[in-house]
Amino acid sequence: MSMAAAIDSRTAEAAPRAKPGHIAQVDIVTDFSSAERAWRKLEKSGQLLTAYQRFDFLQCWQNDVGARDDATPLIVIAYDVERRPLLLLPLTLKNIYGFGVASFMGGKHTTFNMALWDRDFAAMAQRADIETVLGELRQHRAVDVVGLSQQPLRWNDVVNPLALLSHQPSANDCPVLSMEVGATPQALISNSLRRRLKAKERKLKELPGYRHYVATDDADIMRLLSWFLRVKPMRMAQQRLPNVFAEAGVADFIHRACLARRPGGGRLIDIHALECDEEIIALYAGVADGQRFSMMFNSYTLSDHSRFSPGLLLIRNIIDHCAARGYRALDLGVGSDSYKQMFCKREEPIFDSFIALSARGRVAALAMSLSARAKYLVKHNRALLWVADGLRKAFRQHSAARRMA
Repeated sequence: MSMAAAIDSRTAEAAPRAKPGHIAQVDIVTDFSSAERAWRKLEKSGQLLTAYQRFDFLQCWQNDVGARDDATPLIVIAYDVERRPLLLLPLTLKNIYGFGVASFMGGKHTTFNMALWDRDFAAMAQRADIETVLGELRQHRAVDVVGLSQQPLRWNDVVNPLALLSHQPSANDCPVLSMEVGATPQALISNSLRRRLKAKERKLKELPGYRHYVATDDADIMRLLSWFLRVKPMRMAQQRLPNVFAEAGVADFIHRACLARRPGGGRLIDIHALECDEEIIALYAGVADGQRFSMMFNSYTLSDHSRFSPGLLLIRNIIDHCAARGYRALDLGVGSDSYKQMFCKREEPIFDSFIALSARGRVAALAMSLSARAKYLVKHNRALLWVADGLRKAFRQHSAARRMA
């Protein structure tokens, strides 16, 4: 029997005297249609989730990327006695080196991973509630370990209840720009940085048709993505980085998600662009929920116009755009790249949890934990980071030489 077939939809009753607002039942389902009703309820305004865990976003990812990577949906939903959803864990199950590993959907394309929570339940949740959910996952023999990576410690001023489990720091934190409603532009980006960017922009402003805009038409979105998927691999090759957008299904996922609309309006992924009549100059794409904008992918021109820092100019424009709409925060993705530090002054803590659900899963959980800790140590030690970068470059050069031989 295949792993997917071994996991059937399952309902588990908790204590019969459970009260409204407390977990009374846990369902584990393996298809989006069975989870959609509860998922949509938890997406409503006022609940607790990130834009990366929207139903439509992760369904796009699963159809185009997860399914091609043999990842099976494993969606865990907890309800109270009145059948109101309290939390939903959007997981996938994959066989890795013989171990059944459950992890968040979205893979490397989500900056943040999180359950969807009823906000009131999240504020009062105890470790026992989380253990109730994990207890139902333990009933499935195909699941050996749960690896929950890149989780924010807090979201929208609420502590992430999954931090009640044993956890460790992720390899990278996430630089964030906090945005007070009504803040002046100078409070978000210093006068000195604005002046430097304005000086860089003078030459670009002389170009016919120079403009910043958010793509709304399907034709514009397709045109921008076509440019991005042609230029980004060249940029990555210059940096001797692997082209993640060439992996199976990724380009299809990006196209599908950028063209898809959210219930109530707007796109799943917003694309901001700087361009002139001559060419596209820079592109940044990310997810937004009305309170926060999170960058997903970006690139900028290979032409001589790149001398004028179009990527930084576009970030400035995005910050001003979000501030004008009352956003509370903006992030440029995990990592400590210098350009991120120019705009984002606060580091948002991110954590991982690796939970064994079977005796054999303890081996996998320990291995995953040690691997993540090693990455953390390298990222936070300059000497180790320098050695690791040197080894990566040497390996890539060796691989390139072998391909050319």
